[in-house]
Amino acid sequence: MALTTYSFKDLSGSMSHPTIGSYIFTGEGVGDISISMSTDRSAHDVASDGSIMVSKIAGNNGVVTITAQQTSPIHFWLLDWYNTLWNLPTSEWATTSMLLRNTSTGGSHVITGVSPQKVGDIPYQQQGQRITWALMAADIQHNSK
Repeated sequence: MALTTYSFKDLSGSMSHPTIGSYIFTGEGVGDISISMSTDRSAHDVASDGSIMVSKIAGNNGVVTITAQQTSPIHFWLLDWYNTLWNLPTSEWATTSMLLRNTSTGGSHVITGVSPQKVGDIPYQQQGQRITWALMAADIQHNSK
């Protein structure tokens, strides 16, 4: 029987913008991170006679979703990044890049052309909550061992 292991603690990475600077990601205050591709890679067209035309579609764009505690360092960095980015020239809007690595799985993601979809929704409640940030990416490369 093969045994495999996984730990979120083994995930590390960085976000970097040429003007704003970098944030080294250690997972502190993060609930989860997910990477979703936006472009379907295949489409089928069915003709009236039933023949199928299969299309192979290019496109590596997607969304990186980060859910963080509202008092976490990553949330405050993202908020500052968003506010600073908004006031920079438009040419800098999608110049952020990310690198995520998980040493337990050997997988990594190189993500470029990152821009915020919008500022994360801010809840104010009796108990501290989590903020969800959706970061759109022009290119997401999935790498394995």
